[in-house]
Amino acid sequence: MKYTKLGSTGLEVSSLGFGGAPLGSVFGPVSQESAIESVREAIRLGINFFDVSPCYGNAETVLGRALESIPREKFVVSTKCGRYSDGFDFSAQRVLESVDESLERLKLDYIDIIHCHDIEFGSLDQVISETIPALLGLKRQGKVRFIGMSGLPLAIFRYVLDRVEPGTVDVILSYCHYSLNDSSLEGLIPYLKDKGVGIITASPLAMGLFTESGPPQWHPAPEEIKEACAKAATHCKLKGQNISEIALKFSLSNPDIAITLVGMCTTQQVHENIKAMDNLERSSVDCENILDEVKEILAPIKNKTWPCGRPENN
Repeated sequence: MKYTKLGSTGLEVSSLGFGGAPLGSVFGPVSQESAIESVREAIRLGINFFDVSPCYGNAETVLGRALESIPREKFVVSTKCGRYSDGFDFSAQRVLESVDESLERLKLDYIDIIHCHDIEFGSLDQVISETIPALLGLKRQGKVRFIGMSGLPLAIFRYVLDRVEPGTVDVILSYCHYSLNDSSLEGLIPYLKDKGVGIITASPLAMGLFTESGPPQWHPAPEEIKEACAKAATHCKLKGQNISEIALKFSLSNPDIAITLVGMCTTQQVHENIKAMDNLERSSVDCENILDEVKEILAPIKNKTWPCGRPENN
């Protein structure tokens, strides 16, 4: 396992992070025994970063049970506030309640990183004037160590960071912007590094676009993106390669990105993802050639995305 420092936090984190949404049966039924076993196997094999959210079903509760017997210094937990199963609420009062609820479910005395979750669905000005100050208060109380924010449109990060004091926001979590079809996060990296902000990416498989079975029906990408990704997946299969493994390798390859989050809930998935990371060190000429071919197939839709949240935040 490779480890790196997360921005200016001082946290030493595994470059492969455990995305905890599947623990809460968000993508299908998962037995609690299987979920707990997957977390403990991940720790045994060197993964120390775990990300969940109150809106991921009962993922926080499952993670809390899995970590109960693990020494606290062995793991870093990231959870979120502002997005819930019944909608969005970035008010200070709800944030304070939310963090206490998360601490109880996770069975922890403190949360390492608390993200304002998918802020493009709320008022960015409220996040700046109300949500973040509430989290700073919790930081002073020792309930949270570091503050982050997550979302899809990249412009939201610059909007907030330009309007808060340096060092207020420690981390950003971006998804679907550092994958085979869309690496537009690259353009924001120098700005984030200059601010001392740690970078986490998620959805290296672009929410299912880079799987042989294809994305779920609800996937928000336009048809042209889905068709191009399906074409790339078929090309890989014909060449005896798996598009998911190629996509994961690509997302793990940027040294400026501290953590790449991958959803897991079984020990088999843990082993497969760690194997893909190990294989990064042993990339063959054939792998490089197939990557070039995939990039060529995806060139017509490169960095194309879709709107998310309030129109003014896109």
